[in-house]
Amino acid sequence: MSTQAKPTIVFCHGIWADGSCFSKVIPALQADGHEVIAVQYGLDSFEEDVATVKRTLNRVGSPVLLVGHSYGGAIITAAGVDKRVAGLVYIAAVAPDAGETVQNQLDKYPSDIFTRVEVADGRAWMLPNGTEFFAGDLSEEDQKLVWATHYAPVFDLFHQQKLSADNIAWKSKPSWYVLATQDHTVHPDLQRWVSKRMGATVTEVASSHVPMLSHPNVVINVIRKAVAAVQNG
Repeated sequence: MSTQAKPTIVFCHGIWADGSCFSKVIPALQADGHEVIAVQYGLDSFEEDVATVKRTLNRVGSPVLLVGHSYGGAIITAAGVDKRVAGLVYIAAVAPDAGETVQNQLDKYPSDIFTRVEVADGRAWMLPNGTEFFAGDLSEEDQKLVWATHYAPVFDLFHQQKLSADNIAWKSKPSWYVLATQDHTVHPDLQRWVSKRMGATVTEVASSHVPMLSHPNVVINVIRKAVAAVQNG
């Protein structure tokens, strides 16, 4: 790849969030000269969320670095097989293999957050006190903001992943992983397991589930390292 090509950076959010969860890291990357976009998908179906990312790829330049937080790791695992994608960055994320669902992975290493969830109207809502286990290292004010803007997924979203063996991007694309050691949403041991399995370059940070909000500089630096690698690779 030409060292002159600056990758576009495309962010993929998790549940109980939208693209604005990356607001603390986007400006620095724009200042670096990157085209940046955070995909907004509806958390109504895994298939449609992935399709939304692919439509977004049609609207930006290539090569692309895909960045996925939490459930967004499953999204970039599927969407990242696109030939325009040069690399993958996972942030406290799941990363299923063929035949696995997100729920399969979460069941291996249960976490605290799911004691603070209520299913209503077909969606899985985080209770107000769930922010302790989701974003516990943010200020009380910021935790209230996280809860006020959280977006509930369809209740069975984590059971919908049906990836084939040729649809697993981390098997063919270089990957980086921000591992949140104080995470009570995606268990740190699950993060260690998936990042080791994919052979990712791992950076650990003593963070809750939202290091892009609590430790944005760590996330920015990992993305910059990934950019340098894919530009010079």
